[in-house]
Amino acid sequence: MKTAKSSEETRRGAGCSVRASAAERERTSSAPPGQTTPGVLRSVLVPAKQKGWGQAGEGPEKGHKDDQRSGAPAKRGEAERKTRPHGDVLRSEKIRLVPVADLRGLRVGPKLFQYVVKVIVQAVQLLYTLLKIDQPSYILLQNPPGLPGIAVAWVVCLFWRSKLIIDWHNYGYTIMSLTHGKNHPLVQITKWYEKLFGRLSDFNLCVTNAMKEDLWVNCNIKAVTLYDKPASYFKETPLELQHQLYMKLAKDYEPFKPQHVAEPGSWDGERSAFTEKDGKNGLVIKSPGRPALLISSTSWTEDEDFSVLLKALEDYEHWINKGAKLPSVVCVITGKGPLKDYYNGLINKLHFKHIQICTPWLEAEDYPLLLGSADLGVCLHKSSSGLDLPMKVVDMFGCCLPVCAIYFECLHELVRHNENGLIFKDSTELAEQLKMLFMGFPTLEGKLQSFRKNLRASQQLHWDESWDQTVLPLLDQNE
Repeated sequence: MKTAKSSEETRRGAGCSVRASAAERERTSSAPPGQTTPGVLRSVLVPAKQKGWGQAGEGPEKGHKDDQRSGAPAKRGEAERKTRPHGDVLRSEKIRLVPVADLRGLRVGPKLFQYVVKVIVQAVQLLYTLLKIDQPSYILLQNPPGLPGIAVAWVVCLFWRSKLIIDWHNYGYTIMSLTHGKNHPLVQITKWYEKLFGRLSDFNLCVTNAMKEDLWVNCNIKAVTLYDKPASYFKETPLELQHQLYMKLAKDYEPFKPQHVAEPGSWDGERSAFTEKDGKNGLVIKSPGRPALLISSTSWTEDEDFSVLLKALEDYEHWINKGAKLPSVVCVITGKGPLKDYYNGLINKLHFKHIQICTPWLEAEDYPLLLGSADLGVCLHKSSSGLDLPMKVVDMFGCCLPVCAIYFECLHELVRHNENGLIFKDSTELAEQLKMLFMGFPTLEGKLQSFRKNLRASQQLHWDESWDQTVLPLLDQNE
């Protein structure tokens, strides 16, 4: 059996990720094949275009989510132009993207029958694809989605005599229960399947200590906790880049345009809603009296209730109307998903004077830039299992962006209340937190700046460093 040739090779991609970033799900990759290091599978399986839960290559967090983190989806004709993976992925010689064809047109019979047929076809698809590649030392698979991925990867590992690593981000059956209920036969079958095939893996990673304990107690699976960490490009955005981003977004989204347009000839420069650039010396400054930039990302699914944020913004608007010294707010909610139209309908019924809301989907390189430019992040993710952590908060922290996050059981493993952010339980608490954090904005003092300073001082590890410390020793002991 081939093995990884060095620790460095292993660190840079030990395994085949059967998941792909959200943006990658919407495209046929045009990335060059690159080179495959001997003994280490570098491929990433990417469905050309897909919707719904459970497709191989789907995820990053939820298995059925169209998360904004990795880039922009687009209509088919725009895919090559607008929906490419992040440039770091495309430029890497050690990553090869392998498109997996989408299953379309199966609309015959009951939904359960359609689902079973889809899983069978996907299993054949995935098996065929994995057997065509060079022999890997490891296959790294994220769960969810794990149906049929875990079983297929296990069979392929038997064929190749490779090692199977499962990266547990949640349980697929708990996600399915949001739609079907806990006692639905499909949910129970998926629960049995995940426990059975999960035990057949060689190594297991998980995202929280709570999940590590649950895997051991309820599934007899021994796992190592590997906390999600931000990629290196999630960082604070320099002011010049902020201005360029705002001017770019202002072409399509009204909230990024300046509130007051200067008289022609009265000022030589350009303005966004947040910044000004002098036309003579090129100096960029933040606009006095600018609105606060509030950002959230979502996949518009059942496990995130955005009516909580909308109700909090209504209270915030009410306080301004009553004379509170609070800034106007631009609220940007990125992402796409099945409930987006529903919430856009609710947003359109709101008639704010001091709050503007827009729901864009950003290009891959623009999302971390916007996070690094924002004043506050909001997370409404509630874990279906209570055992995973929201990756969007990890990325926000990478950008030193303070966060208000809705409470669930193991959130304390990431968000430390009153240290790097705040935790709320309902819209009333969130509204009070927004009021407290934005009072006196944009002063350089206060809780908001204190949280940001704490995040800067924490010097958290980035992904590759975390991998070196936690996973690499696990793989090296098998060399």
